[in-house]
Amino acid sequence: MGFVPPPYPYDRLNELKTIAGSHDGGVVDLSIGTPFDPPPPSVVDALASSGMERSYPPSIGTEAFRSAAAQWLNRTVGLDGGDGAVGPDDVRATIGSKEFVAGLPHWLKLRTPERDTVLYPAVSYPSYAMGATLAGCRAVPVPVDDRWRINLDAIDDADAARALCLWVNTPGNPAGGLDDLGAAAAWGRARGVPVVSDECYIAFTWDGPPRSIVATGLDGVVAVHSLSKRSNLAGARCGFYVGDGELIHYLGEVRKHAGFMQPGPVQAAAVAAFGDEAHVETQRSLYRRRLELMQQVVEKLGAVTPLPGGGFYLWCPAPDGDAWAFARRLATEAGALVSPGEFYGEAGSGHVRIAVVQPDSRIQLVARRLGLA
Repeated sequence: MGFVPPPYPYDRLNELKTIAGSHDGGVVDLSIGTPFDPPPPSVVDALASSGMERSYPPSIGTEAFRSAAAQWLNRTVGLDGGDGAVGPDDVRATIGSKEFVAGLPHWLKLRTPERDTVLYPAVSYPSYAMGATLAGCRAVPVPVDDRWRINLDAIDDADAARALCLWVNTPGNPAGGLDDLGAAAAWGRARGVPVVSDECYIAFTWDGPPRSIVATGLDGVVAVHSLSKRSNLAGARCGFYVGDGELIHYLGEVRKHAGFMQPGPVQAAAVAAFGDEAHVETQRSLYRRRLELMQQVVEKLGAVTPLPGGGFYLWCPAPDGDAWAFARRLATEAGALVSPGEFYGEAGSGHVRIAVVQPDSRIQLVARRLGLA
């Protein structure tokens, strides 16, 4: 029998969703990191008025899109005006970031058919492993440390020799860890393994400044970015990748032949979004406040939970080690739907992930149900 897709993780929450929905006021869905706050009006206006819906957009992205993305990344990580600054030729557009994450192993396997392994953090976004599976490759998890950072020393030399790429994710989903991106880049360069850094939560870095692997130089690395979280544009599917010149060119050409094109109106909206930091600062304040409130909520239930180093997820240890039981308790007592940690790898099975994406009024409703707000 050929490949049979496993159940999609969030479809497994239907029973808990029904339980949570029985509360007055309904379910407060904190299971998926889908934004509920609006994007800036200027971005919506650009989306609606670009006139770019009439013709095919360039697969790699318009010059305006790639320039805006490069300028934004340079400002964000302090590369403005320096020798290491990235430019539009270093950038390529994606249709969001998930399709790139899931599709990358397939394109890399075509490029290097003698290799067959994707390395990724043992507690992480499920699409790293699924992308390897969909490409007919080996998905090999790399252990993480007690701060949820990838442990490069734990990678077996035999796996490294077969690796198509190593994924890192900073700030990390689900646990908010902040990897040593310089060490990851050095590890990959020493072994000829491309290091792909998922940086989609960079705008919500709490411990220290935002960081990108491209600050180490472009050789052998790719950074992946998205406007889904930064600008609440998940429905528009807008992202980009930037990095090693040869690899970026190869991926851009393959994707061009495959017909991957970010819609023209979305590219126009992205230009407006990249140029506006005020809405991001507002969103940072919202997420920080919600994280702190939800921290109080779960501690009321006995789950002492640190704030993450970045991102808008609380990574909560289940008080008795049973994540499904804790998720059921949150649904039953607070009407909140959360994700058991096993969705993000077996090493996360004693935790739940709580996405503080709902409006303040909904987060406060969860708190009131537990006698807090």
